[in-house]
Amino acid sequence: MRGDLQLARRLLGLARPYRGWLVLGALCAVLTQLASVGLMAVAGWFIAAMALAGMAGVHLNYFLPAALIRLFAILRTGGRYVERVVTHEATFRLLAQLRTWFFRRLEPLAPARLERHRGSDLLERIQADIDTLQNAYLRLLVPVVVAISGVLVVAIVLARTMPQATAPVVALLLVAGVAVPAAMRHLGEAPGVARIGARAALRVAVIDGLQGMAELRVYGAAQAQARRIGALTRTLNAQQLRLARLSGLSGAAVGLCASLAMWGVALLGVALVSRGSLMPAYLPMLALFVLASFDAVGPLSGALQQAGETFAAARRVFELTDAAPEVEEPRGDSPTPRDCGIAMYGVRMRYGVDGAWALDGLDFKLPPGRRIALVGPSGAGKSSIVSLLLRFREYQEGDVSLGECDLRSYRGEDLRRRIAVVSQETHLFDATIIENLRIADPGAVDQAVIRAARAAQIHDFIVSLPDGYQTWVGEAGVRLSGGQARRIAIARALLKDAPILLLDEPTEGLDPGTEHALIESIETLMAGRSVLVITHKPAYLGDRVDEVLVLEGGRVVERGTHEELLLRGGSYARYQDYIALPEASR
Repeated sequence: MRGDLQLARRLLGLARPYRGWLVLGALCAVLTQLASVGLMAVAGWFIAAMALAGMAGVHLNYFLPAALIRLFAILRTGGRYVERVVTHEATFRLLAQLRTWFFRRLEPLAPARLERHRGSDLLERIQADIDTLQNAYLRLLVPVVVAISGVLVVAIVLARTMPQATAPVVALLLVAGVAVPAAMRHLGEAPGVARIGARAALRVAVIDGLQGMAELRVYGAAQAQARRIGALTRTLNAQQLRLARLSGLSGAAVGLCASLAMWGVALLGVALVSRGSLMPAYLPMLALFVLASFDAVGPLSGALQQAGETFAAARRVFELTDAAPEVEEPRGDSPTPRDCGIAMYGVRMRYGVDGAWALDGLDFKLPPGRRIALVGPSGAGKSSIVSLLLRFREYQEGDVSLGECDLRSYRGEDLRRRIAVVSQETHLFDATIIENLRIADPGAVDQAVIRAARAAQIHDFIVSLPDGYQTWVGEAGVRLSGGQARRIAIARALLKDAPILLLDEPTEGLDPGTEHALIESIETLMAGRSVLVITHKPAYLGDRVDEVLVLEGGRVVERGTHEELLLRGGSYARYQDYIALPEASR
């Protein structure tokens, strides 16, 4: 319970910028509920009074009660409309703000802290889980305010008109508004949490099945994946059915309390009328007044029943946002580097507290305007260097500098603004080609984009498409080949015009013809920049780099030019013989 209260306070804290909207929505909801109760009460009195006046043959001023009925009807209808508009406007604004807040908290965690989560799970948290949080405001906060206001009004009115009924009616209101919701909260917590988990697991399974359908069919696992999705669907439906049954049970319990209160007031009122202690017309008015007042506490059962699901979603969201980033940003501004050179001395880095060293005493220096190739088997630490230089990973020992300034003194955005990366995994968004190119420089004019595309030798292909630069590339660039995607990545790097260039296996996975053609584009990209090339095939870049560093076990074991290393016959030469073998023979 204490944990739920803390979650509730945090959620209310996030809603603080929109507290004006939320307060206005709650006031409209209270006004609507009071108008509904007043309409029932006045209508009951008016009908009874008119009947009694007709039987007695006396005149009754019906203009005032008729006007009140119209007023309450208008207030109830108009108030309900305004309340829905205001509360939903507040909720939608809040959800938009929550997603922005979530993204801002998520960005510093990438990629190190997010690797343990699947993309579909992250999508579930930012979409479905945050959508679920609207229950905390729309279906929990507002109903509680309305219920408290309704109980207070009922207690005051009964204390002035029928004091004998005040205590039992308020007691039944508390049973319907506190005891029943508390029971539904207890009974609904487990299925609510299970529903959140089943929904997240189902989304992961469906997305994995769709994205890996080709592999599943090749290995004959498509049916097994379909059975898993079916089992998760049945689990989700079972939890939803449990919640629906609880909702029906809570509604019946509240209805029973309302009926008991109404009949209790009616029977007590008959006795009071017979003794002359209560005017006859007041009897239906109070009975209907009490019956209508239970509408104020009725939504609490459903609200608290959904609290388990809401708080489970909040825990999943806060689990990510509360995580500490692996790389801490400096408090001050980034320094101004003297040049674009990079130096590493005695650098050690690992991916876990007890993990093996990915970099173990690494030393190398990349002077401004020079080109260095990093070569080595998988696991030698090549990609770790890229992650370290981009401040995606933290190193535990040693010194790293850029422009003779400590790498840790740079803010991440300022550092990455000085570095362009072309890797074997070029991510393209489901947008147009020109939008994907402008990721490097959102303010780039069309002429600058076209110049970059020409230099990357992709312009002719783009203009040959029916929609040219407005062509949609599809999810993950599915409409483009691997070579075309890499050329777009090169055009991005050219458009960014950063002084430092990191090439991480830029030709990996391409056919020889595409690979050789891409090398020419890379040569254009490298001009005038400090370049660090990571490659399994240094022969293609041998005459384009100034030095080759051979990595093994996270440290440099050989260095020299391509020809020098081949003549030595050491690790580099053996590695060249190894990668020359057919893949099946390695």
